[in-house]
Amino acid sequence: MDRRWRELARLLVGYSASVRAGEKVMIAMTELESYPLVTALYEECVRAGALPQVQFLSEELNRALLKHGSREQLEWVPEVEAFGMEWADVYFGLRGAHNPSVLWDAPADRLSWLRRSMGRISSMRWEKTRWCLLRLPGPSLAQQAGVDEETMADMFFDACLLDWPEAGREWTRWAAVLGKGKEICLVGRDTDLRFSVAGRGWDVATGRINMPDGEIATSPVESTVSGHIAFENPAVFGGRLIEGLSLRWEGGALKEARSTTNQDFLERIVATDAGAGMVGEFAFGTNPHVRHFSNDILLDEKMAGTVHVALGRAYPETGGRVKSAIHWDIVKDLRAQGQVYLDGRLIFDKGKMLL
Repeated sequence: MDRRWRELARLLVGYSASVRAGEKVMIAMTELESYPLVTALYEECVRAGALPQVQFLSEELNRALLKHGSREQLEWVPEVEAFGMEWADVYFGLRGAHNPSVLWDAPADRLSWLRRSMGRISSMRWEKTRWCLLRLPGPSLAQQAGVDEETMADMFFDACLLDWPEAGREWTRWAAVLGKGKEICLVGRDTDLRFSVAGRGWDVATGRINMPDGEIATSPVESTVSGHIAFENPAVFGGRLIEGLSLRWEGGALKEARSTTNQDFLERIVATDAGAGMVGEFAFGTNPHVRHFSNDILLDEKMAGTVHVALGRAYPETGGRVKSAIHWDIVKDLRAQGQVYLDGRLIFDKGKMLL
């Protein structure tokens, strides 16, 4: 086993989730590629005196459900998974990469029913457990990123095994400045988006709930979001790539959502519920070691030089009020072109924070 899996397991148990003796730990193993970390993490939990359990999940199983299941089955919230969220003190989601086209022929309506039920499980996770999610490297992820497997693995481990307290000190300083502002203006290619952040907090992500981590996030004042934004890279949701995506809001309400692929699926996502078309989050990516886009949001949203917005559910710790079964992060790359202004002051230019 690569020694870095054990280093990462120690970081997750001792730092990210601070697992204590007697605590119940659910380790959700998605795809067989996650097995090396499952092994190291299970052992580390036992060493900590915790009570770990492992469950197996896979997009191949979801494919079978989508292909043969009824609407009732697709909308069913899996009871064992739901019980796991009630049972666990700590939840680790180890998401091994899979063939990104595994659900290529799933009808948009059926896929949206399944993702809505999965969203309810996701909501239970963040409401009821201390949690940490990871997207793990492997052949599929390397192929998605257009790089070799060694480069992807090195990027992943470098981005995970940071000195998190040291990195967090600088990001916390930035957040303190952001917290004094009232209005954000984002401009770039086919983009002019404005919203208020008055009275909202900024959360600094330093390896507690995602790994790799690295973002500074807030929740816009819901009714103030106005303008439009276009995205350079595909947005990813439910295993589908949504290319050429552009969105427009007026007074917080989504007025237009267009894409060059999967338009029908896009329309179903934003119609999931009343909050699905609203902006629940705005954030800066801050991790300097995430260098290659891989069409996977758990990695891409952490990339320094980018920002992202999330449609749907807001995290209440920043003051957000949007409720939804979905939380869909979409990344905008500002490294070549784009600026962010805080109360009219330029604070972010071509991927560089100027605070």
